[in-house]
Amino acid sequence: MAVEPQGPLGDDGGALSVQAVSMRFSGLHALREVTLRVGPGDILGLIGPNGSGKTTLINVVTGLLRPTGGRVRLAGTDITSLPAHRIGRLGVARTFQVVRLFRDLTVRENVEVAAVASGAPRHTARRLAAELLEEVGAGHLARRFAGELPYGHERLVEIARALASAPRFLVLDEPAAGMDEDEGERLLELLRRLPRERGLGMVVVDHDMHLMMRLSHRLHVLASGATIGEGTPEEIRGMPAVVEAYLGSHRGDGDGAAA
Repeated sequence: MAVEPQGPLGDDGGALSVQAVSMRFSGLHALREVTLRVGPGDILGLIGPNGSGKTTLINVVTGLLRPTGGRVRLAGTDITSLPAHRIGRLGVARTFQVVRLFRDLTVRENVEVAAVASGAPRHTARRLAAELLEEVGAGHLARRFAGELPYGHERLVEIARALASAPRFLVLDEPAAGMDEDEGERLLELLRRLPRERGLGMVVVDHDMHLMMRLSHRLHVLASGATIGEGTPEEIRGMPAVVEAYLGSHRGDGDGAAA
């Protein structure tokens, strides 16, 4: 079921908000005054053509890049200039397009390391790792070395690692990459469940439009670094600028195409 945006930007309500953020690289405008908001329990899908600025935006939000203009706020606190590890400790966790597991450690040890890094004692981290792996559907992989995993399973382990810090917001970069249809369906159910059960807000970037249309409460569409539309999946399907810039290229993807 689609939900409405949780109030205007001025009404914070514990939200993660991006306010007129711009990013320039040697004269190239990667982002142009992008504004968006995601609240607790909300799932915001970030979509757009390759080169539209999606990864740049989530790198700004999570502290890997400092914008050349605008502000990022978390529950009213300006986090624009904070480094990534500080933002992580404040409650914004992320996964990456290229999975970053410790390949010589077991799956359980990978999640334990993330829990310890977030401040959990070793005995607590071990228990938490087991619980999180079961939660994401990867409990049966706990004793395998991360370097042995298929790519789709690596994605699940990385989500468990991100959850080890008990985040308020989870930013997922291409979580469905490398997954087959059955794995994608299980991922969809997991991602739908996390905000409901944990009360966390979620920002998801993925090119699987069938997944994004079914998962997202709202979609925010970028093209050439600028916002060209935001709304429910149903509303986005009816926006001519979005169809022309992006959805038209997904006409073979079922829910990704406009009628």
